[in-house]
Amino acid sequence: MATSFRDWPWPLQALLYVGLAVVLVLAGFYIPGLPLANVRGQLETAQAELKPLRTEVDNLRVYKQRRAELQTEMDALQKQLATLQTIVPEEKQTDQFILMVQRSAVSAGVAIRSLTAKPVAQKPYYFEMPFDIEADGPYYSVLDFFSRLGRLSRIINVGDLKLNAIGGNAGGKFHMAAGSSVTGTFTITTFFTNPMEQQASPAGGQAKR
Repeated sequence: MATSFRDWPWPLQALLYVGLAVVLVLAGFYIPGLPLANVRGQLETAQAELKPLRTEVDNLRVYKQRRAELQTEMDALQKQLATLQTIVPEEKQTDQFILMVQRSAVSAGVAIRSLTAKPVAQKPYYFEMPFDIEADGPYYSVLDFFSRLGRLSRIINVGDLKLNAIGGNAGGKFHMAAGSSVTGTFTITTFFTNPMEQQASPAGGQAKR
């Protein structure tokens, strides 16, 4: 005698419902054309595309870290370049250089009597810009003047130094400051790097006091 489904014990009914639900879910995942199967296929495709992207992201993290290191190195090199451009500028900056020398002389108590520009000399990687100078003052003031030149922001070489003691009329047409004991001539040379600033035949300008 057949028994109605409603007459079954409720545990059996629940078990049947659960089994039916499992079958429907599995059918939805694996039977082509059903929505769940389509979603499952899309999920698998997305996971397959995600894997190489994760590998690429991991590689890019390495480059990101390297980029930060390179940026730090570049900033340090930029600072070094700025310092070097102060010491050996690209342009001659003749007026600024002469003012720097004159201020150093005044601060040291030395009188510059003449300053004559000499021809610019071309070197493999830079240009030399020399000046002949005649100056006088107390001996220790002259030493202080040379010391101040060495502390200027630009590189300055001093050469062809000739110092003489000042005699009774050694001042000639110049009025000597009190305490002046030496007079001398020497050449100071500074440097620049921009070839556009180099002149083929620079005129030797002379400034006298």
